[in-house]
Amino acid sequence: MPLFRTIRSGPFRLALLFAAIFAVGSIVLVVAVEAAVAAYAQQVTSDALTNESARLATIDRRAGTEGVAAAVRDRAATRQRTFRYLLLDRTGQLIAGDLPQSASRLGWSTAIVAEQAIAGEIPDEPGPIKTYGSKLASGARLVIGSDTYDVQELREWLDAVALWSGLGITVLALIAGYVIAAIFTRRLERLNGAINTIMAGRLDQRVPVIGMDEEFDRLSANLNRLLDRIEVLMTGVRQVSTDIAHDLRTPITRLRQYLESAIAEGNTPVPQRFIKDALAQIDAIMAIFGALLRIGTIEAGAGRARFQSVDLSEVMQRVLLAYQPVAEDGAQTLTGSIDSGIVIQGDADLLAQVFTNLIENALVHTPPGTSIALSLRAEGGAIVAEVSDNGPGVPIAERENVLKRFYRLDPSRTNTGAGLGLALVAAIAELHNARLDIVDDGPGLHVRLVW
Repeated sequence: MPLFRTIRSGPFRLALLFAAIFAVGSIVLVVAVEAAVAAYAQQVTSDALTNESARLATIDRRAGTEGVAAAVRDRAATRQRTFRYLLLDRTGQLIAGDLPQSASRLGWSTAIVAEQAIAGEIPDEPGPIKTYGSKLASGARLVIGSDTYDVQELREWLDAVALWSGLGITVLALIAGYVIAAIFTRRLERLNGAINTIMAGRLDQRVPVIGMDEEFDRLSANLNRLLDRIEVLMTGVRQVSTDIAHDLRTPITRLRQYLESAIAEGNTPVPQRFIKDALAQIDAIMAIFGALLRIGTIEAGAGRARFQSVDLSEVMQRVLLAYQPVAEDGAQTLTGSIDSGIVIQGDADLLAQVFTNLIENALVHTPPGTSIALSLRAEGGAIVAEVSDNGPGVPIAERENVLKRFYRLDPSRTNTGAGLGLALVAAIAELHNARLDIVDDGPGLHVRLVW
């Protein structure tokens, strides 16, 4: 599905990576900002407490303990107060203030205090406040405290902003990544479609400029120049092969006509058997060139235009019936196990040529008494056709070579044939998108085609 293909694409995964990096970066930034805010707030609170303590100490020196008590009561009466106070006399008795006596420690400290002393408000849960205690000149003890509620509120606000902005930007990054990936994937699909068309034999097809920035357009241009060069080379090779085949075919055909005329006249001093041998050799040469021309045409992909639904079961059954008498004449056995109703897209004549070549190969290269089997079956969602025998087989090291043109296991060339039968089979298999395997499955040769 396009959705899953887009999600699995590289650009979307890159967007996910960037979103994850941004999320981690946001967390680190929030932690750093919170730490900086907390440190700054602590410093500001400490400065405010020491300054307030200094102001009240000045009042103490001028008006004594009563002056400090009056100042504390005045500050406690306002609703917009910043500090909490505790003023004790020399004996530790409360003079003024709303801090509990448990907070009466000198120097810097922290006390857990509830907001019960503020009239007209619902008391908050007990919370920590920072306190600073000092001894006044009059002998009284003064403790001043300040809560950090504003700082906590700021930190909570920062957390909320970081959370929602991080989520929002992450979602936007994912959406942007998906859109970019979808555009990128669609344009790459055009590129892949053009490449698949070229691989199917359309060497005149070119890679489109997909418009994904200068780097990708330059890549497309370079690929097209490469394809231009490949097309020139392939056309040259194909033309040379075709020219050789056609140029030699004409004189060989004429030679055959001359020999046939000599036989028809009946008064030639050349023995008839020599002329017949010459004709047989010429027929073999013409068969070689015919096979080369056919392989070249098939490898160019020209046969796909004639593809249609083919009953492969019927094609193989026909070939089996045609070659069973031939096998009997050679004291060999040809049997078949062909499932019915198996239909594929292809060229019926070329498919028949595949199994004809494989059976003829087995008949020629195996001794009398050999059993040859032709089979067709549907297996695990695939279609499997196989020609096997229990003859001498092919060495493992030679299995790839036997599919090459003109390659023969017998270097002395004493056996008939030109080494083109299996090469033609391989070309037809590739044209039909079938995998051709020479497999190990007991003695002999086992050639398998899988669609």
